[in-house]
Amino acid sequence: MSIPGPESRNAAPLAQRVASGADAAEVAACFAVLWREVEAEMTPIIGTRGISALYARGLHVTAAHRPPLAALMTKAAPGDHLRDVLAWLDADSALAIGDAFLQTFRELLTTLIGPSLTERLLRDAWAAPSAEVSSSLSPKTPFP
Repeated sequence: MSIPGPESRNAAPLAQRVASGADAAEVAACFAVLWREVEAEMTPIIGTRGISALYARGLHVTAAHRPPLAALMTKAAPGDHLRDVLAWLDADSALAIGDAFLQTFRELLTTLIGPSLTERLLRDAWAAPSAEVSSSLSPKTPFP
């Protein structure tokens, strides 16, 4: 078994987790699980405030390049998580925007801590989980 290189792992981490034929709610739920894993890996390194700052910046940068996201973010209630916004979209748009956000987050993190450390920290979170994880997701799972 060959291990995928960083390029393939980092290209579309959300797309690797979403089952074929998933709807927007399932894409959003997969995003939420992936984001929790990123938070778990990154919080000991940059803290909760650092994660929040990078999340907000990543959302701003992604919205600037994705007009549908920018339009939805103006309608979103304060505190709405990207997971909630993704669930409002069609599945293809949710997947594209979710992966765009994650790529932007990775790029922002890389500028702060470098590519080698970013790769090591995100490796486990970016890896595709088993099918049983994807099938057990609930889009209404509370998000902290």
